[in-house]
Amino acid sequence: MAPIAASRDEFEEIPTIVGIFSAFGLVFTVSLFAWICCQRKSTKSNKTPPYKFVHVLKGVDIYPENLNSKKKFGTDEKQQKSKSAIPKNSLHLDLEKRDLNGNFPKTDLKVQNSLEPENFSQKHFPEKESDCVSLESITSSTSSSSVDKPDKLGTLFFSLEYNFEKKAFVVNIKEARGLPAMDEQSMTSDPYIKMTILPEKKHKVKTRVLRKTLDPAFDETFTFYGIPYNQVQDLVLHFMILSFDRFSRDDVIGEVHIPLLGIELSDGKVLMNREITKRTVKKSSGRGELLISLCYQSTTNTLTVVVLKARHLPKADISSLSDPYVKVNLYHAKKRISKKKTHVKKCTPNAVFNELFVFDIPCEGLEDISVEFLVLDSDRGSRNEVVGRLVLGASAEGTGGEHWKEICEHPRRQIAKWHMLCDG
Repeated sequence: MAPIAASRDEFEEIPTIVGIFSAFGLVFTVSLFAWICCQRKSTKSNKTPPYKFVHVLKGVDIYPENLNSKKKFGTDEKQQKSKSAIPKNSLHLDLEKRDLNGNFPKTDLKVQNSLEPENFSQKHFPEKESDCVSLESITSSTSSSSVDKPDKLGTLFFSLEYNFEKKAFVVNIKEARGLPAMDEQSMTSDPYIKMTILPEKKHKVKTRVLRKTLDPAFDETFTFYGIPYNQVQDLVLHFMILSFDRFSRDDVIGEVHIPLLGIELSDGKVLMNREITKRTVKKSSGRGELLISLCYQSTTNTLTVVVLKARHLPKADISSLSDPYVKVNLYHAKKRISKKKTHVKKCTPNAVFNELFVFDIPCEGLEDISVEFLVLDSDRGSRNEVVGRLVLGASAEGTGGEHWKEICEHPRRQIAKWHMLCDG
């Protein structure tokens, strides 16, 4: 019986040993966790921030160009070299000399005006040549340079080819170079190209939009089937170069017309380039007419627009008539602020709308206000085609400007007029 009692005592000591080891383990893990947290806090406090936000001081922008961790505000070797390379006359701001409020100490900087007569020394203008320089020569040179250098809209590069096996006409739009900047803030454009085969306008294609570039490389190929080779000479290619605008109507950069008469495609691919010209908007009697009534309420500062009728609208296809409707856009300082549209009239070249729209004018007077009317052909299968366009405003030409002048001179009077539609 003695050995059995000894074994029971040993089994009773095991739980106490396990409890002691677990207590030591818990104390160790808690102390280790606390030590790790202290180390992390110390390392975070010792680290310098990757960048600092510095405001603009008296028109001098000292904000860092790239907010990278490699470019810090400190006294590195590269910064010391750059400081030594700065000339004495240039304006230099030492960021380390700022006080606690971030201000710089006052220094006696004497900046001379370049237009003062003291700066015109003999080093810049010798005595022999000083008599030759005059204001008339400067003005004549600037005026002649402005006349000799017209506004260039860039160059379009493309290639033409005819596939005799498939009886298809192939156009490859390669690139455009030297486009003007249509966005004044970023000084870039978002160009894309629309191409139409004239005179029937059956084949219409467009490229993708390339963001923020003045030298877009499209490299897109368009193949048109069912065009016999003997009819290629009678066709004209029309390229429209535009800049995409998300908030208003896309800006038209220019256009290129290519008559295919005299271009031999039997020998293979033909590489071509043409200068982009300014778009010419001509009135065309084939676009039809639109009857519009306007009334300006000076007391409530509202403009009432009534789209009455449209007549002599062209056919969308040879076989069927168009399904017209009118889209009305209100612009303030070339920015669209409101838009409306009428109902669709089915299969008619002479549509009667009789729909009224009231626009709130954001400013007093109609000097910066213009109204655009777009007559479109409704097509469920594809994108709606613009049949004609009309603009009424202070800067509009022809009947559009006359109509606008009448409603400004005679407020609270409803004035209606027929207007010829232009190419959209």
